[in-house]
Amino acid sequence: MREQKFMKDTKTIKTAHVLPPDTNNHGTLFGGKLMAYIDDVASISALKHARKPVVTASTDSVDFLEPIVVGDAVTLEAIVSYTGRSSMEISVKVTSENLLTGDTKVAAISFLTFVALEDGKPVEIPEIVPQTEEEKWLNETAKDRAQHRKARKKHSQELAEFFAKAY
Repeated sequence: MREQKFMKDTKTIKTAHVLPPDTNNHGTLFGGKLMAYIDDVASISALKHARKPVVTASTDSVDFLEPIVVGDAVTLEAIVSYTGRSSMEISVKVTSENLLTGDTKVAAISFLTFVALEDGKPVEIPEIVPQTEEEKWLNETAKDRAQHRKARKKHSQELAEFFAKAY
């Protein structure tokens, strides 16, 4: 039987103060900066789970739901939400907090896939075990996201073939 680990043991939190150099001409956090934060916190969560080197295999999406403005604190919470044999889905919730008023909002959601490696080859990882209702929901809905991921990858491969011939 495969080793098992609890989802809660992969939880990783990162908080940063949004300052003027982090923002665009609208005074909101650069999307690319947020994406780097997301990849960073997700990789730590994946490493906590696998305890082996990991690589980002895909980022399903980064849905920017609310602007994150200068002066806000941006907090990212990552957790391993599903595991395959060597791959794992990481769920990242991004919230912003107005530090003067205390108002918070969910600013973005993202799902990423990481693969654990040894000698450059995929290696088996522990199975993830959800406990809370939120964890169970994330875990149960992951199969749907995985199907979308596979379809998107197939489409991306078709696009790559088209562009290879077109140019």
